[in-house]
Amino acid sequence: MAHDRRDHDEKAADTSGISRRGFISRVGAGAAVVAVASKASAESAKPTETMQATELSRITLTVNGQQRQVLVEPRWTLSHVLREELGLTGTKVGCERGECGACTVLIDGKPRYSCMTLAVEAQDADIVTVEGLMDGEDLGPTQEAFVEKDAFQCGYCTSGQILAVEGMLGDNPNPSLDEIRIGVSGNLCRCGAYVHIFQAAQRAAELKQGVGGES
Repeated sequence: MAHDRRDHDEKAADTSGISRRGFISRVGAGAAVVAVASKASAESAKPTETMQATELSRITLTVNGQQRQVLVEPRWTLSHVLREELGLTGTKVGCERGECGACTVLIDGKPRYSCMTLAVEAQDADIVTVEGLMDGEDLGPTQEAFVEKDAFQCGYCTSGQILAVEGMLGDNPNPSLDEIRIGVSGNLCRCGAYVHIFQAAQRAAELKQGVGGES
């Protein structure tokens, strides 16, 4: 029977160019080559340097025009560092999943959710919180507009709303009502003060352009 099997292999080799035994031998040799190459590659590769989640590192953040050095864990969010490490509690934490916008700050002039931004990501950026819009004890134009138009109720979302408007006006100094709606659409107000928020955004645009007094 073994003789018949060898004859069958040899006949198959005559028609296909390779016998079953030859095929198995070549596959085995190829696997050996791959295994040796993989081992050599693994031995030559340098191990990747990683930080432990609880390992502290010193970073420098530019916040409201001042450089602040702080020790952070790589997993800490910017909202956590602003509030807990730098004491800037004007930045509120709501959902902590990038949905409500209460934690909005400006990063290089653009509104960003600080709960979705790692502190280590913001090292080379210019960060502005709601405290940074003030001139000493005086409110900035956007803050004044929110007070003038009574654009808040509980006030928890207000700092995020103000910074969303501030960032929008930086790109579009004279937005239409529809553009305002789009500009603040990433910020939720659970009290439903949207009409007043839109009015405050329009008023902030006027104040920034020096148009009119209190209306």
